[in-house]
Amino acid sequence: MPNGSLERWLHQETRTLTLVQRLNIAVDVASALDYLHSDCEAPIAHCDLRPSNVLLDDDMVARVGDFGLARFLGGADPSGQASSVILKGSIGYIAPEYGMGGKACAGGDAYIYGILLLEMFTGKRPTDAMFLEGLTLTRFVEEACFGGGILSVV
Repeated sequence: MPNGSLERWLHQETRTLTLVQRLNIAVDVASALDYLHSDCEAPIAHCDLRPSNVLLDDDMVARVGDFGLARFLGGADPSGQASSVILKGSIGYIAPEYGMGGKACAGGDAYIYGILLLEMFTGKRPTDAMFLEGLTLTRFVEEACFGGGILSVV
């Protein structure tokens, strides 16, 4: 895609995304997930949503890519292959139920989408070196919200 991946814009480019661009990208990704979960003939869970799998076109419209770990939902599998094989994902983005061997589900994608949103608006990867000894990206943002420092996080 002409503007590369969201990963590049969040962590590698000297240019930055505006708040409006970030919101538009968030809406684009949410729309893609809604389509996969609700409007496909056979609903699909992406299972590996992360900034490097969100591609940006000429107009900075986000497109979700890399369906290598995607699974059919609800037993729908037109190819006849099992869709509940052991899931793998990217460290920091894996939904808790996936880590315990759970089946692919829309809720897992929703969790992963939440992590993506936190990364988009904090600029911190869920695997950042600062996240040690029980501190996670979600806990970092939660503590900032309740501590009154949310603007410093963003």
